[in-house]
Amino acid sequence: MASLIQTLRRHTDEVSCCAFSQSLLATGSVDKTLRVYSTADFTELPFSPLSGHGYGVHRCCFSPCGGHLFSCSTDGSIRVWSSETGELLSMLEHPARSPLRVCALAPDSCLLVAGASDGTVALWDLPSKTLRRCAAVSEASVVACSFSPCSRAFVTGCTRGDLKLWDDGVGLLRAQKDVHDLGVACCTFAPQFKVEDRCVEFRLASCGQDSLLKIWIVSQRGASAWTMTCLHTLTGQTAPVLSCAFSADGELVVSGSMDKSCQTHTPFVFFPALSPFRRYVTAVALSPASGLMATGSLDRSVNVWRIGDGFQHFLPSCCAVCAGRKLPGHSRLLLADWTEIDVRSWLREEGLDELVEIFRANNIDGPEMNQMSKETVAELGIESVGLRGRLLRKIEALKAEQSGSEAPDEFLCPISRELMKDPVIAADGYSYERESIESWIRGKTKTSPMTNLPLQTTLLTPNRSLKMAITRWKSSQ
Repeated sequence: MASLIQTLRRHTDEVSCCAFSQSLLATGSVDKTLRVYSTADFTELPFSPLSGHGYGVHRCCFSPCGGHLFSCSTDGSIRVWSSETGELLSMLEHPARSPLRVCALAPDSCLLVAGASDGTVALWDLPSKTLRRCAAVSEASVVACSFSPCSRAFVTGCTRGDLKLWDDGVGLLRAQKDVHDLGVACCTFAPQFKVEDRCVEFRLASCGQDSLLKIWIVSQRGASAWTMTCLHTLTGQTAPVLSCAFSADGELVVSGSMDKSCQTHTPFVFFPALSPFRRYVTAVALSPASGLMATGSLDRSVNVWRIGDGFQHFLPSCCAVCAGRKLPGHSRLLLADWTEIDVRSWLREEGLDELVEIFRANNIDGPEMNQMSKETVAELGIESVGLRGRLLRKIEALKAEQSGSEAPDEFLCPISRELMKDPVIAADGYSYERESIESWIRGKTKTSPMTNLPLQTTLLTPNRSLKMAITRWKSSQ
């Protein structure tokens, strides 16, 4: 039912979001860029990547017509791009320049909402690009939001674990406390809704740090109060669920998790998980029409899947999702763990087919290839100097990619998400790359990038023990 058709590896840091239009796929990353691909053949468009955000991109989405692409970032801004030319059309800034964790566009394209780490949401009138309201909606960071399909209400989720429903003036309609232990990670409305006998009814999916995906019925009868009722609690994943999305017909829900899997669900059926991922699945998206699914991961890759012949035919007997082609074994392992077969598969993928038989004859596996040098390559009898050079460059690039993707999170700067070279401790107790935190302090109000609380001092203390740990880790790669 699901088969992998493309793997995109253009980002230089972890993938944080992905979104489809009718003909495009957009991906956002902590590397501060968005990349845009045609869904016809997944070639990257000439104007991609889109750059301009000062810090990592957290969320992206297309307008319903597909003409505009929206992105929000830790830099406190939403940027509006032309999907046809890549031109930056406008930039909307949070009034307090608080880091933006999520943004959502109303289906009628009239309103845009963004959730910030200071517990506020900013709501813009999109045609006029004017701020309608900025309001405090939580004591914790707002990390999830979604508009109802009628465009007249939106829901927010926070790291405290609450879901709240708001009208289009940021008036509270319903608060549901502690729906996910340790915090909500994502929430999204199904595209359809029902109106029957003076009752309006929406479906909402939410996921969080408690490893659960929940399906809710959000409804109002007449002029009575809004209600939120949990319809299903899905327990198929074994670690925090970071992202979720509905199909265009609302009949399928997908979710990505820290257990390194992507799960597909109908309202009543769990399908076996897709688990070819080396690291956390941070983003999932379903195309509006073409039966495609995209998954983004901390390993910097975006996988594109073809799902069946249409979501309407999913039945319990169709649990063949696990029969979808998985990534080759070597894509999930470090080089030192590759078998001889993995090495030969990699050679073919890299266009080095002429070396396959040489490697086979010499029984070269991952550990052997990991130790290759100019001398050992020459001993294999590869006569072409150019071919020897290509092989060594590709091996070094592979080792560099795997080292970067496997760096412990504590070695990465929370602002830039890059491996730290000169780590320093700020007044909030967190360690940052010196250049990043100095730039943050110069350009922002004096608040912590992690807690959003005021920094009592801008004094930075070198973290020598962390620097030594990073040096030891790099030398062991």
